[in-house]
Amino acid sequence: MLDVRRLRVLQEVVTRGSFSAAAESLHLSQSAVSQQIAVLEKEVGIPLLQRTSEGPKLTGAGEALMSHGDAVMCRLEEAERELAQIAGLEGGRLRLASFPTASATLMTKALSLFRERFPKIELQFSEDEPEDSFPGLKRGDFDLAVVFDYPDFPLDFARDVEAELIYEEPMRIALPPGHPLAGAKSVRIEDLADEDWLCGALPSSCRDQVLELCRDAGFEPKISFRSEDYEVIKGFVAAGLGVTILPELAGGHPGIELRTVRGRKPVRRVWAVTRENEARSPAAEEMLGILREVCRTHRDDQELLLVA
Repeated sequence: MLDVRRLRVLQEVVTRGSFSAAAESLHLSQSAVSQQIAVLEKEVGIPLLQRTSEGPKLTGAGEALMSHGDAVMCRLEEAERELAQIAGLEGGRLRLASFPTASATLMTKALSLFRERFPKIELQFSEDEPEDSFPGLKRGDFDLAVVFDYPDFPLDFARDVEAELIYEEPMRIALPPGHPLAGAKSVRIEDLADEDWLCGALPSSCRDQVLELCRDAGFEPKISFRSEDYEVIKGFVAAGLGVTILPELAGGHPGIELRTVRGRKPVRRVWAVTRENEARSPAAEEMLGILREVCRTHRDDQELLLVA
């Protein structure tokens, strides 16, 4: 009978793309990983991995084995979740992922509240963009992922996950100090057609959203400065290098003016995504409730700021 632990090692080698990365992920030495693979290949009597210049690749036999091995891993994870349910909230772990601007705001508060209420649950947190965390959730790497999308560029939630809309944040125009439109309470995007614009450098829904809003306003934006870091973009705006549109969770900056978009009100949607209800652990259920609570409080705080 094959050792399931060795199947897990093989899965990690293939997923991570190298023996060293798999060793780090599994908290083993590289030689121990190599030995586990060697023993597994001896058990099946045929090579499972081909060592190439691009890293280890599954042989035909390896692909056949892993097509069954993935199912075995899923069944084991189901068994672990059942044990966690038996134990209640007195042990186990909760694996979470979130995108940066939510990590610095919503998740910070949620993690603190969860640890205060359930100190015996081990929390594991990873910061990833939805392009990485959402597939990771479906692979079983996370129990709950906080992701975002835009109505113009919606995420395609699979049938085997549950997605709950926990927050809608307005997009606001960011202007440099002293800009002629900074005195207005709201600004039309089309009035910024002649400005230098800032947005992300890499293909993403964030970049696509800025471009789409400008095109809907009747012009192709002149993208002069690009960065994946909102802090850098806000610094560029403060330095007078251009304008952009920012989601609320990106926060402000002492050197920029944030104004409501006049006309069509663009928003970014924040989702809490878990596995299907029947596969959701009690800890994930509790964290989902805390996220709802945190988002309600954050929304109320933002409304108070607007009134002030």
